Amino acid sequence: MAEGVINPWPYSVTLGRMGRGMDLRFEPDEAARKAIAKTLNLVSLDSLDAEIFLRPWMDGAEVSGLIRARVTQVCSVSADEFEEPVESRFSVRVLPADSENTSPDENGDLALDPEGDDPPDVLEGETIDVSGYVIEHLALELDPFPRKPGAVFEAPPEPVELSPFAALKALKADPDPSGDGA
Repeated sequence: MAEGVINPWPYSVTLGRMGRGMDLRFEPDEAARKAIAKTLNLVSLDSLDAEIFLRPWMDGAEVSGLIRARVTQVCSVSADEFEEPVESRFSVRVLPADSENTSPDENGDLALDPEGDDPPDVLEGETIDVSGYVIEHLALELDPFPRKPGAVFEAPPEPVELSPFAALKALKADPDPSGDGA
């Protein structure tokens, strides 16, 4: 694909159409950014730019890319809205559902090596949801408890005793409630 060509949003590619590889660039329009912001529970997604590289890998593909975004979130401490830049690189390998390279174990699950790379994603068919990977990896970069720079948590005051005996305790503490000493 030619350098600088911007692709529509959302975007998917079939493995057969990928050929020797593709370089893609996405800049979703305002309507798409609003929909993505709603999906990710953001106040707004002010900008999103993604450069994606698809390369053949085994009988599937490697999907890698760079995501740059500017998001507006609500601070979990002060409840103020604030903007934050996000920049992230990601890489995922995918295989078609009928691939002999998925090698499931006797339970039908992929064998996991805790020290190895992440296992490849198994596609439902032959289609790679490229924009889905962009949204997924943007979501992974977002702090689930965003904090505005400089926001400080202040503990609430100790709760006052609200039992029925609190009023009796207050009366017992002050033997002369009239205050005239008589």
